[in-house]
Amino acid sequence: MSSKMQINSVEFAHCVGLKSQLPQPGLPEIAFAGRSNVGKSSLINCLIKRKALARTSGQPGKTQTLNFYLVNAKIYLVDLPGYGFAKVPPQVRSKWKELLEDYLSQRMSLKGVALVIDSRHAASPLDLQMYQWLKYYNKPLLIVATKVDKLRSSEYKPFLQRLQAAYAAPVIPFSSEKGIGREEIWRQVENVMRD
Repeated sequence: MSSKMQINSVEFAHCVGLKSQLPQPGLPEIAFAGRSNVGKSSLINCLIKRKALARTSGQPGKTQTLNFYLVNAKIYLVDLPGYGFAKVPPQVRSKWKELLEDYLSQRMSLKGVALVIDSRHAASPLDLQMYQWLKYYNKPLLIVATKVDKLRSSEYKPFLQRLQAAYAAPVIPFSSEKGIGREEIWRQVENVMRD
């Protein structure tokens, strides 16, 4: 893979709602975590240059499974259920939590996690909690701030600086509409896979 990522093939490979349904560990996996409705699916669609392979929705909590997308038969991009304000029964939320925690803390082929946040909002307690949790489990991490095309030019720099200060880490500005940040994310993914 080069930083000008060539997408030769993509397939929706696995839809996982239970730990027993996880594919056999093997190919490297990069997971995408974030609040419901933050734009994870749009981000994945932009990365793989497909309009609607990853399912997007205006309805928070639509992704209720771990969705595995196989890229170039070499790497899985994994869309995780959004956390936050999904209107789901407590027992379903508890099942997600268990599946997510098991996957993020124990999965051997998970090479890194992209924490997806909304560039227009200050760091939320849930996002910061997820960031600390991922750091605790020593997962290579990149932070992607979506929807930067919706920021006014006067907001762009201060909003991103505020997020970088909150996480004490670099933040990649991203727009699925304009493709901003796409190459940088692939570059970071390649770095994680090389380590």
